[in-house]
Amino acid sequence: MASQQQGDVRLFQTNDGGEIQVEGGTVAMDGGLETAVYLSLFGGNEGDDGRPDNLATWWGNVDEELPERQYRSETQNLLRALPATSGNLRRIEDAVNRDLAWLIELNVASLLSAAASVIGLNRVKITINIEAVGLPSRFEFVENWKASA
Repeated sequence: MASQQQGDVRLFQTNDGGEIQVEGGTVAMDGGLETAVYLSLFGGNEGDDGRPDNLATWWGNVDEELPERQYRSETQNLLRALPATSGNLRRIEDAVNRDLAWLIELNVASLLSAAASVIGLNRVKITINIEAVGLPSRFEFVENWKASA
């Protein structure tokens, strides 16, 4: 009898995007928020800047009527559009908060904070703290900042 998997497919970050993990021929699953957070930040179309009328939206948003279920991934867009400077870190943090606002709007989380820091040449670390159902979670993503100064 095959075992039934629950949760989301576990995605993890690599230097060139997200990957899935396969263990013993079975795709690894995750019951927490990590996959949802990752997809919210990096799962949309790189050309989607968050404007509702942007034709470069991710294809899955076309038929989704509820804005809180649409992936805008403004964070991903800004990391490709803004120069990699410490002065733009606040704009990245604001984009992370907008990309994850659905967690608060849908009462999945009660607290959310984001911090971005330059950790090397064209590299940014995004740290996210979320409190969901009284349980704290912390996620860190290191991403290439691909825009040129």
